[in-house]
Amino acid sequence: MTRQLLLLLMLTGLMAIEAQSLAQAETEVLGFAVVSEAPRDKAVVPAKFSVNDTLSDIKLLASETILNNLIWKKLEICHAMRIEGYRVAEGFQVLTVHIIDAGMLPMSLQSFAGDCLIKKAIELAPMRD
Repeated sequence: MTRQLLLLLMLTGLMAIEAQSLAQAETEVLGFAVVSEAPRDKAVVPAKFSVNDTLSDIKLLASETILNNLIWKKLEICHAMRIEGYRVAEGFQVLTVHIIDAGMLPMSLQSFAGDCLIKKAIELAPMRD
């Protein structure tokens, strides 16, 4: 009887640890992103993404509330953002978004944002004449 009780307690402890790790996997993450390509579909936006100075290419996935956000509707290439959300298999699910100045980005994204803005300016300059 004591062995069964001990085994039951160990099993319960393992289940609690697993539940805790699953809960931590879905916690909100604060990250920074720069739109890397002109978004064709506003629901899925390709971007360079940085969390804790780790840079990666990722798809930003917008929910209905984000799609109705005026900031998201005006999203263009090179826009810098501070976003909160969580990682999913398809990309990063966005919960909140704030457009920021490129100078407020982490160092890992600043060079990409600067190059992107220069490239955008060169492409648009001939159209101004």
